[in-house]
Amino acid sequence: MNNQAFSLAERLIPSTYVQQGLNAKKSRENLIRHFIEHRKWPEEGWDDATIEAFLSDLSQMDSNNFPSNCSVGEREARIVSNIVARRHFRMGHGIGRSGDLEEVQPKAAGSSLMYKLTNSLVLEVIRYMGVKSIAGCFLSPMATGMSLVLCMLTLKQDRPRAKYVLWPRIDQKSSFKSIITAGLEPIVIEMQIIGDELKTDMQRLEAQMAALGESVACVLTTTSCFAPRACDSVDTIAALCSQYNIPHLVNNAYGLQSTRCMHLIQEASRKGRVDAFVQSTDKNFLVPVGGAIIGSFDKNLLDRISKMYPGRASASSVMDVMITLLSLGMAGYKQLIAQRKEMYSYLKEELGKLATRHGERLLDTKGNPISMAMTLQCLSHQHDNKQVTMLGSMLFLRNVSGTRVITTTDSKHIVSHKFEGWGAHNSNYRVPYLTAAAALGMKRSDVDAFIQRLDKALTKVRRRSAPVTPTASLAGSSINGDAGGTGGPGESSTASTSRASSKDSLRK
Repeated sequence: MNNQAFSLAERLIPSTYVQQGLNAKKSRENLIRHFIEHRKWPEEGWDDATIEAFLSDLSQMDSNNFPSNCSVGEREARIVSNIVARRHFRMGHGIGRSGDLEEVQPKAAGSSLMYKLTNSLVLEVIRYMGVKSIAGCFLSPMATGMSLVLCMLTLKQDRPRAKYVLWPRIDQKSSFKSIITAGLEPIVIEMQIIGDELKTDMQRLEAQMAALGESVACVLTTTSCFAPRACDSVDTIAALCSQYNIPHLVNNAYGLQSTRCMHLIQEASRKGRVDAFVQSTDKNFLVPVGGAIIGSFDKNLLDRISKMYPGRASASSVMDVMITLLSLGMAGYKQLIAQRKEMYSYLKEELGKLATRHGERLLDTKGNPISMAMTLQCLSHQHDNKQVTMLGSMLFLRNVSGTRVITTTDSKHIVSHKFEGWGAHNSNYRVPYLTAAAALGMKRSDVDAFIQRLDKALTKVRRRSAPVTPTASLAGSSINGDAGGTGGPGESSTASTSRASSKDSLRK
């Protein structure tokens, strides 16, 4: 209701009550006005009623919701299901136009405004987390892998002779497949084993940069990853990319939640060349899968990447991120970041204790701020890893998701490439292990439940893996650990091929 409607309401109910309602309405309107005016992330989160009122106002700016709208086109945001309409606050036009994700859509002023405001919010998050000198960013309607494809296709336009991507190995299928999807050929740079940790082989990488030169479309590095792999030496690689005039793309899939990963990207931009960096919305903002944030220190390049996307795009991930950030406020997000760091320390402490009880140890991976790994030597007997994969099955059947049990002896074919030691980021890692990640949103109860279930499962498997007589048999089946996925910590890969006949015994 507008002010005149409130005045008319005073004829029907006491004016004191009307003024209370009007004051509450004005308070919400002031929050919304201040947000649109300054495009600043609110310190304190908004309540649901304010967010819903804001989205309702935005949706009424889209032409499909005009009371007198006459639609005669083929794309008019007609939504037949009321459930779907309510889910999207009746905003059905999406974002962008045929030539540019960030271009304002005439039929969808409200959706376009939502997109502009969400990009401003995300830019604040990135700067707060450590990348202060970023020139801009936008929310891509695709998850990390396809967003990397969009970036590589844009970079390739400036390098017509380019056909290779230099890729320090990380055993996540989407990262590797993004190179193939972009029509480029990956040059795999095997990681170096230094102590327990896997680090970038700088000597081999530079040799390839020097040898291939203009035929390299970009170097694709990784920050967030599964232990024992460390973050790539992004800052040193950035300096080399500047020296050899080769574009540098960073897969920062779930690194936005880590100040260490973000400061590494900032330092890389200072020392050398970082063309763009990509991070997932679901892992870093706790929303459903479907979006990514593409950031760059070059506004012109960012605009070109946006224009590379063909057609309009779904606004679902945009709406999810805006709702989440307004609901949390800056204070709420800061609290989540602090909690994640606390849970990392707690998980490391508790997993270390459990490892000691079972004669194992945590791998020393100081270069990884999110993921950690525990050896499983007690389950590996003369290259027989059936008991190692059985542990993965038991954890999966006990509803433990996200952990990876790595034998280090598996192989994987992706397109025409074969990876030995798949899951371990290296062909010759020495010991089988289990990974766990302290990612955004993890709670103390998650750590406690994981440690308890892992302890019970490990105890049971160790009993079965004790020396057996010739008549004894194993109760489990071999399962190939597969560390595929988009780079997030919440995707289990330990029980994808377990036999149904073994499930009952594994649950006991």
